Amino acid sequence: MFYRQHIARGLLIVGCLQFTAVVSGQCLVQDIAQEAAKLGEAIDTEARALEITQELAARQLAIENTQSDLGVYDQSLVEMYNDLANFYTELEDYDNAVRYHSDALQITRINTGLYSHEQIPILDSLIQNNERGGRWEEVDNLQELYYFVNSRLFNYEDLRYLEAAEIYGNWKLRVVRENLLAQSGRELLNTAGELSQFYERVIEGVELQPTVSREDLLTVIYGKSQIDLTLARSVARTPYTAFEGTENPYINQTRCSNVRNSQGQTVRQCFTVQVENPRYRLSQREAKQFALVRHTRQISRSIAKLEGIKNSSTKLSSAEKQQIEVQIAELVTESEQLVQASRRLF
Repeated sequence: MFYRQHIARGLLIVGCLQFTAVVSGQCLVQDIAQEAAKLGEAIDTEARALEITQELAARQLAIENTQSDLGVYDQSLVEMYNDLANFYTELEDYDNAVRYHSDALQITRINTGLYSHEQIPILDSLIQNNERGGRWEEVDNLQELYYFVNSRLFNYEDLRYLEAAEIYGNWKLRVVRENLLAQSGRELLNTAGELSQFYERVIEGVELQPTVSREDLLTVIYGKSQIDLTLARSVARTPYTAFEGTENPYINQTRCSNVRNSQGQTVRQCFTVQVENPRYRLSQREAKQFALVRHTRQISRSIAKLEGIKNSSTKLSSAEKQQIEVQIAELVTESEQLVQASRRLF
């Protein structure tokens, strides 16, 4: 039906053009070429759609036959699911790509255990396809699982562990900067604080390994400096009234006055009232300053580590050392500005 319609349309156009040529003596060659091109594109599109439909049907049938012959959890299904998921990715159908990669992951965990190398490339594909679909909650859960599996497989002295830690840290830093999970201000601060502590644990753990060079820690150290800067900026922007002071917000005061009793005599009557503690606001300012100093101190520690690695390294090129110098200069400038801002607070 599709081809007959387009052929009839083409004949009608040719007939009209012949009539026009007879009447006006002109032939609209450009219109003919355009219509022919449109007809060719439509035929190619339909042919491609038919090819895709047949390919999907063949892959689905192969999966069903394997399930019937070998069972629904046979290891051979992992490759088939992954291939089908990759095919859907090429078609930009990320929902189905995620669906079949998830099936592959489930079978892999059943056959190879909860913490196996075979899961890592599947998790990586799941993360990418969920990112393309904008499913940030799912991406966050998968990033947690990705790091957890790698932390079980590799220890601090293995560079594959460090690579997984960098991927996890970069994701969490993006979550904080872009607020991908639609968190409240306090939730974002908690996420940032947890990430800073995560970086601290990674750095301390790797530094204890004699086989790992300090140059391998550069990315992690710089990542920690960035999240600490984010925390310091947030503290600097937050009004001091949002911080919890160390003093009691209210204090009790006794107030007395002279009143006449029922016998008409003047007596002194006292009562206790709650009033705002003038020292509470001062303690709130001090709490803000303390929080800011805590984060800027962490930045200073990262600067010192970067400086030490740059000065002592024999592996880094001149270009790499120059890049570290630029990073250090940026960190120093911004942290000094934050410190000065905290001093003006008082």
